[in-house]
Amino acid sequence: MDHLANNTAGLWAKRYYLASRELMEATLRPYDLGSTQWYVLWLLTHQGPRPQRDFLALLQVEKPTLSEIVSALVRKELVEQKAASGDQRQRLLALTDSGKRLWEILPNPLDLIVTTGFAGVSESDLATVVRVLKGATERLNQMTGEMKK
Repeated sequence: MDHLANNTAGLWAKRYYLASRELMEATLRPYDLGSTQWYVLWLLTHQGPRPQRDFLALLQVEKPTLSEIVSALVRKELVEQKAASGDQRQRLLALTDSGKRLWEILPNPLDLIVTTGFAGVSESDLATVVRVLKGATERLNQMTGEMKK
């Protein structure tokens, strides 16, 4: 199979990802937010205050990258860092009042991506897309894990 042909699943998965990222960035740009900053706000809005270290796995970023993201959100006064009770070395992240107000007016780029990208696609076709991509992702992650052993 020619993986460089114009009609492979991998090629279209990559193009969909890139188009989604571009739409997300364009949606958030007027609010001076990047996509990972948006995800931090989303998590804090939907799951409440949480230890900063939790975001490493949730966002799949390295510690220095997370520190930069959190520092930017703190500078913008959207997130506050507090010492976690019981362990002064650990930081707890929470939305500020400004962060909550911004969240109320922010468009949801993920909803926009799905409603635009899959407009006119039947629920059964969308379920197939999700099932196929989920399975492929799980198999690739499993293989990667085995290769790291």
